[in-house]
Amino acid sequence: MKKSILLSLIVLTISCFHTTAQNKEHMKKVLFVVTSHDKLGNTGEKTGFWTEEFAAPYYELADKGIQIDIATPLGGQPPIDPKSADPASATEDTKRFDKDTELLNKLKHTLRLANVKESDYDAVFYPGGHGPLWDLTKDRHSISLIESFYTNNKPVAFVCHAPAVLKDVKIKDDYLVKGKKLTGFSNAEEAAVGLTNIVPFLLEEVLQANGGIYSKAENWQPYAVEDGLLITGQNPASSKLVAQKLLNQLNNKK
Repeated sequence: MKKSILLSLIVLTISCFHTTAQNKEHMKKVLFVVTSHDKLGNTGEKTGFWTEEFAAPYYELADKGIQIDIATPLGGQPPIDPKSADPASATEDTKRFDKDTELLNKLKHTLRLANVKESDYDAVFYPGGHGPLWDLTKDRHSISLIESFYTNNKPVAFVCHAPAVLKDVKIKDDYLVKGKKLTGFSNAEEAAVGLTNIVPFLLEEVLQANGGIYSKAENWQPYAVEDGLLITGQNPASSKLVAQKLLNQLNNKK
């Protein structure tokens, strides 16, 4: 009798280990790509990534069991736009972020973009902020990575200024955005924050020039567009909506 119980316990333990290993194997994994650029043009002010655009999607995905790695062009701590850390810009997600010592420590040790591989992930997500306009738009590793995700039938998601990193991304010699429905930080919103003449280019205009079918909502209203594997959001308020659309695609993939 004792031997039978012991044998049952051994079998149950092995089964649990096997199930845990299988679950880990099937857990979806998303790469967050964040800017390393901290200078707001020639203004003498600082920029970087926008906290809400990172925090809201991060928690929306992580709370649903999605594994997340973070990469930057330079590796290490990415710059946070000081204005996004202002209490006036606070949301429940940014308040959680400010107290999340584990995530803050993870941000200090981001992976170097050149060392990550598309094959290790199920999707890629880019938070915005003005920083990406200067570095990620022309980073060859970023461009190659997006092309690789897209051609391997994996979702690519961007919010606010981040769709700008698609500027030079091509699939079979055509711009990825050509003929695609998308959105991003609008000219009107850029004018509202007084940076029209500071940014290196206006996202709305470049995406349209490359053949993108651009649309937008009213300033600061949540708005996201999904066209196949391409998911884009207009502004910080659209961050969670983009993450929800990305999560839906991940859940629907085998």
